[in-house]
Amino acid sequence: MKQMKPRSGGHVLVDALKIHGVDTAYCVPGESFLDVLDALYTEKDAIRLIVCRQEGGAAYMAEAHGKLTGEPGICFVTRGPGATNASIGIHTARQDSTPLIVFVGQVARDTLGREAWQEIDYRHMFGHIAKWVDQIDDARRIPEFISRAFHIATSGRPGPVVLALPEDMLVDQVSVPDSPRYQRFETHPAQDAMEKMRGMLAVAKQPLVILGGGAWSDQACKDIAQFAEKFNLPVACGFRRHDLMDHCHPNFIGEAGLGMDPNLAARIKASDLVVAVGPRLGETSTNGYSLFAIPKPVQQLVHVHRDPGELGRVYRADLMINAGMDEFARAAMALAPLDSMPWQDWTAGARNDYLNNLKHSPMPGPVDMGDVMQHLRETLPADSIVVNGAGNYTLWVQRFYQYRGFRTQLSPTSGTMGYEVPASVAAKLVHPERTVVCFAGDGCFLMNGQELATATQHKLNIVFIVVNNGMYGSIRMHQERHYPGRVHGSDLFNPDFVALAKAYGAHAELVEATADFADAFERARRQDGPALLELRVSPEAITPRTTIAGIRKQAGQKT
Repeated sequence: MKQMKPRSGGHVLVDALKIHGVDTAYCVPGESFLDVLDALYTEKDAIRLIVCRQEGGAAYMAEAHGKLTGEPGICFVTRGPGATNASIGIHTARQDSTPLIVFVGQVARDTLGREAWQEIDYRHMFGHIAKWVDQIDDARRIPEFISRAFHIATSGRPGPVVLALPEDMLVDQVSVPDSPRYQRFETHPAQDAMEKMRGMLAVAKQPLVILGGGAWSDQACKDIAQFAEKFNLPVACGFRRHDLMDHCHPNFIGEAGLGMDPNLAARIKASDLVVAVGPRLGETSTNGYSLFAIPKPVQQLVHVHRDPGELGRVYRADLMINAGMDEFARAAMALAPLDSMPWQDWTAGARNDYLNNLKHSPMPGPVDMGDVMQHLRETLPADSIVVNGAGNYTLWVQRFYQYRGFRTQLSPTSGTMGYEVPASVAAKLVHPERTVVCFAGDGCFLMNGQELATATQHKLNIVFIVVNNGMYGSIRMHQERHYPGRVHGSDLFNPDFVALAKAYGAHAELVEATADFADAFERARRQDGPALLELRVSPEAITPRTTIAGIRKQAGQKT
């Protein structure tokens, strides 16, 4: 038997990452995992290390990497403050069902339990929001722990795993065999369940499909589109899962989620059969749990999910199918067609509603976001990745842009601010050949705008569009609705975003009129590195459907 060469814990860990297919890791360096950094130096030709400016940015990048690739995003942060900063990305991965593994440096084992410098018990800290949290106290068990982490992060409902790494454990010399690369496994839908679903379709008059959740593939999206074509079913996509179906497909009917078209909400309520493929049917995709009665919806409901723990969690479906997205989509596509499908007008009407919802009314102010989105909708390449964070500015992006295929949308279903800048960095690193356009509100941008330095360092040609209205728009909207005349704490004093971007070394321009946007955007796209466009928009343009004056008038009528 060949003698195994002793390795430090840090080197065993990095070797394990290589075996499991990792080619990129995101971090903010810390003294608590110096041996890992040393091992990454040894493997720098195999694993690219992206050094970020704040752990929240690093965790967001790793989460976005996991979304785009379907493989766990990898993030290293140091103990205490590093871990607390990174928690926002872990929470996002949990809510968005994204595979993510976060390694946290930990104090030495002989000081544990004394509240040593920056010590935290990560099992307690992350126990609720991560799928699995543990600490590796024995370097000989690193291959075992890493293998388990990859399996847990990707199985069932994907999500985040957190592993704490005591700094003295990482320098222990051990002789240990490596674990093989992790394996994917999926649940296939039972044939009788598929036939039952076909039978439910056969007696339906107004059926509708809702897509959502994680763990989709390009092939699954193509197969589910063919299923929709075969049965001429109207298909809506859940909140910020728009890219699960090409918006130019004649069966796509819009987004089911926050800010959705009221006509679509009415159709979902009026349908007699909903086939929900992939979504948890949480608060956002059900419009605040208003689309379906709890626990038993009025509509017949087929609920398909990879994780059996999500089936029956809120809604008692008539048919629950535990299956992977690829496996279900393939089986659905193969179903025999029906003799009669009396919902032709229903589907056509739903599609017409969607097309009408693409039309925008003029908005107050010199820069009209509806016109901006129409220009991008008509000119961006079909495979462009459009990224956004959270806030009212995203309503224009979600409503008026048409996503053309799988993984052309990158945004947090958790509604977290500050996501868009680091996520855009990850998008361009994963897909350097594709156009990446990042939308950020003025409040959103400043939460992680420091990662513009990372984009500049790597010469990433991302176009950052900062929508500046001088306030936290969504908070202002709710204040105007619920506390009329008592607006407080939502105004912002902003820097000169153009000067700020130039200080980072990016190209930057101020756009103060709609007519100037197209040329400014083309100049931004041609840069050899990041570019920022600041769009000055009127605070009055609070949503695509109303104005602050309109909200005040309505609130006054109620009072």
